Amino acid sequence: MLLTISGLTKSYSTAEGPIAVLKGIDLHLQAGESVALTGESGSGKSTLLHLVGGLDQPDGGRIIVNDRDIATLADAERALYRRHEVGLVFQQFNLIPSLDVAANIAFHARLAGRQEPEWERQLVEKLGLTALLNRYPEQLSGGQQQRVAIARSLAVRAPLILADEPTGNLDEATGDAVLNLMLSLSGEAGSALLLVTHSMRLAGKLDRQIMLRAGRIGG
Repeated sequence: MLLTISGLTKSYSTAEGPIAVLKGIDLHLQAGESVALTGESGSGKSTLLHLVGGLDQPDGGRIIVNDRDIATLADAERALYRRHEVGLVFQQFNLIPSLDVAANIAFHARLAGRQEPEWERQLVEKLGLTALLNRYPEQLSGGQQQRVAIARSLAVRAPLILADEPTGNLDEATGDAVLNLMLSLSGEAGSALLLVTHSMRLAGKLDRQIMLRAGRIGG
């Protein structure tokens, strides 16, 4: 089992008092598996993804990735975890403005010491980025930036890919094509994929669907 989550809880402080976002989540993901995380806005999907990605720490519970509980890691250890074991695709893209497309795609893999030019070339070609390699993020549309972010996340061949609405800035036809490519390319990389989406139609393309309702796994 690549990922095992048990009893995961998370609350945030507000002026009116603490708000419980996750209320005891249990979830597992096998190597090579694709799982869609669905649910209404505010159900805790993005919070869960941030916790699994080591971007935040839970209040309680365990997040076991490759037999290690990342919920207990210190900041420096979580940074190494994000560098080597996770590929992240979030709605904000988080591309580096001063780097062109080629350098953005290579950035994560280079940090992790796993840069593979031939694999990057395949990603660029299959995601339709060949003509954009010398451009900078500000010169790209939202959909183009999203495809660059997807290429960057896959370039490192991380065991776990976390994607938050990765097709949200694309039209339906392009979104379908990009998701199909993500599934194909993550499979080629041997990565497991945990993907947040509001679309049950897109969720149906993945191996399993898990629904969050008010901070709990629903039916």
